[in-house]
Amino acid sequence: MTDKTNNIEVAPYDPRWPKIFAFEAAIIKEALGDNCIDIHHIGSTSVPGLVAKPKIDIIAVVKDPIKAIPNLEAIGLTYKGEYNILMHYGFSKRGDVDINLHVYETGHPEIELNILFRDYLRKNLSARDEYAALKERLLQDDSSFEKDKSSFRRYTLRKGDFIRKILKETGFSSLRVLKCTDSTEWSAAKNFRQKYFFDNVSISDPYTWTFDHPSHVHLICYQGSEIIGYAHIQLWTEARAAIRIIVLDQKQRNQGLGRQFLDCIEKWLKRQNYKSIHAEASPEAVTFYKKLGYTSMPFNDPDSHESDPRDIPMGKMLCV
Repeated sequence: MTDKTNNIEVAPYDPRWPKIFAFEAAIIKEALGDNCIDIHHIGSTSVPGLVAKPKIDIIAVVKDPIKAIPNLEAIGLTYKGEYNILMHYGFSKRGDVDINLHVYETGHPEIELNILFRDYLRKNLSARDEYAALKERLLQDDSSFEKDKSSFRRYTLRKGDFIRKILKETGFSSLRVLKCTDSTEWSAAKNFRQKYFFDNVSISDPYTWTFDHPSHVHLICYQGSEIIGYAHIQLWTEARAAIRIIVLDQKQRNQGLGRQFLDCIEKWLKRQNYKSIHAEASPEAVTFYKKLGYTSMPFNDPDSHESDPRDIPMGKMLCV
């Protein structure tokens, strides 16, 4: 029997779901043409025996995600944006069959993550059943249907700790960058800010208001299932962006992970047509920034926030 509560519909596993995926995948492949590298059935409908929202989740791996947008819109898919995952291109289709399509450039870590999670649940029935039980508990909690700061209901966000636990079991170890979304990620972000910055001057974080401001983006860096870093990016006008904070856990430093983290942020900003990225670098961080191509460049903060007089204004052009 379908359990439909407050517009969250969860149904028993339907053996037609893989067939629906195959039919829709063929249409998507044809629309993408040579741009399509691979296509995968993911999410709960891809796991036999698992209760699921009756929406078919599909990953399309492509060479050029931006080029894919008009091709997919032409076959009736609606472009929804990236949600909380950097460089995720989300689409949906609603009707007799509901489709959620996730388009990623080849090599994006979310591809491996979703396949590992799916395959683990397919092979480990106890984990599959634990996930089903979690869904049932969440459906019985009225607060699961509410939304916090993000566009996601708590029903979705409260599955995060279970997903991280399973990913740890799979051995997933890739670096990935997400916008802060669930309570675990926001707690980590606040801890990074206080521990590495504001504890040094013995004050409480005076900028928590930025957590709800559309021009401020708070990013979490994962290595596998572990949160290892945080960044606060401010989006300015005139296609400029500023690094307000970027930090890795002490034990994760000097392994090239900071470079990967910042590379991902720069690529994301460039995809959104930002032309330059700016930072006020502490004397200790200048060498790090120089290695990544940053040079002396005026910061020109439009908000005129007070800065440390020891900091050095640096920047990098993203679009030439």
